[in-house]
Amino acid sequence: MTSSAPTDRDGFDDPGEPLVELVDERGRTTGVTPKLAAHRPPGQLHRAISIFLLDSSGRLLIQRRSRSKYHSGGLWSNTCCSHPVPGERPADASVRRLREELGVEPTDLTEAGSTVYHVTDAVSGLVEREWNHLFVGYALETPSPDPLEVEDWAAVPLDELRDMEPDGSFTAWFPTVLEAVTPSLGDLVAQRR
Repeated sequence: MTSSAPTDRDGFDDPGEPLVELVDERGRTTGVTPKLAAHRPPGQLHRAISIFLLDSSGRLLIQRRSRSKYHSGGLWSNTCCSHPVPGERPADASVRRLREELGVEPTDLTEAGSTVYHVTDAVSGLVEREWNHLFVGYALETPSPDPLEVEDWAAVPLDELRDMEPDGSFTAWFPTVLEAVTPSLGDLVAQRR
């Protein structure tokens, strides 16, 4: 016998699936949905965070996502990218996810604006349609990543990273968020000199 009782999560009955905030074209919360549902084609506009941390030498920390991730596994991306849980401030989510994924405490974490994009992961077919809050700062300690989240990490000079050709080794959203945050990263590098 199957239950006909309604679920309390917009018809979604897996209580373990994380929820994300849906937003309108101005970034205002309009509801919540399971994370995977937000990424299925054609994608639903939802809140996200992307963090870019520089090391003490001014190099950008990037990560190779764990191959076990539900999409974009094994691809390189920014220091950390994730989603706030519904009601969580993006800055708080950024600190939380940096601790969880990379085991680092950010220094001088600052919001660097936001960007909106709609890109598709060529391998999984999942869609990133995100209102993305951008953050920059420093990681002054060596990362100690969670292997379920991060397969590898590297510290790359910004000029080398900007010159890399998109060759399928980076996430679909990385070029967009890197372009949007580059002026703020340049300001951070200049402050360190």
